[in-house]
Amino acid sequence: MALSLSASGWHTQSVHGLATNRKLPNVLIIDDDLVSREVMATVLTMSGYTVQTAADGGESLNILETDQFVPDVILMDTQMPGLSGPPLIQQLRARSTATIYAISGSQAPDAVVGGVDGFLLKPIGPEALQRVLEKHAFEIRPAYSQGTQLPPGAMPPIINPKTLAQLRDMMKETAVREIYGAVVADLQKRRLALEEALDFADIETVHRLGHSIKGGCGMAGALEAARVGELIESGGDDLEYIRTLLPLLDSATRNLERMLKAEFSPQGSDPE
Repeated sequence: MALSLSASGWHTQSVHGLATNRKLPNVLIIDDDLVSREVMATVLTMSGYTVQTAADGGESLNILETDQFVPDVILMDTQMPGLSGPPLIQQLRARSTATIYAISGSQAPDAVVGGVDGFLLKPIGPEALQRVLEKHAFEIRPAYSQGTQLPPGAMPPIINPKTLAQLRDMMKETAVREIYGAVVADLQKRRLALEEALDFADIETVHRLGHSIKGGCGMAGALEAARVGELIESGGDDLEYIRTLLPLLDSATRNLERMLKAEFSPQGSDPE
């Protein structure tokens, strides 16, 4: 087994001759303390993570609004001037599907802990921080070059059952259903935006939309749709090739819809 690290955050691993792509999560760090913020960012960047930083809550929302950076994990300090605590968590939830960890040098208020997905006590050692973030890496295999026809069975599963199980452990069934319903709605919206961008030969927007699909769906465990997003993002300037991926995106969206209807039907869902 050989393992290598690329600067883009992808690990390429060979298992029994089969190529596997392992994507490290994109990380947004929100902390008003310059030293804490930059130390964490430097450690993670040197370890292959893609990192953005914000000095306060308002700056973090500006980053999310641009849609240029789609975080998989958000690390937010619990005590900052201005927008902070539960109000900031609410705003982050409205703009991102990322996992949110509160970070603090002391125990955080219950209102904060109850609104996030985890709590990390400062100082956080580099190894401990990476162990937490490693949990949010995901695998897509096999990898194919641009323009290669995907053989039957080449796409990953519709959804990662481990991610679904983790979400069900963390929140009520209705909340999980809403998350995946939002993923489907977002895919439908971005599909229309992709077609429009292709018609105008707006390759920058096409790549940005592919990146957003890859990041959002990957975080939610919607692996098939995430794979299509990754192919769109890496499609280069070949607009005709990228256009041939739209039926794959449609198929991934329909498959996710069908899976949700079965998984969350009154007969198939656990009692809430």
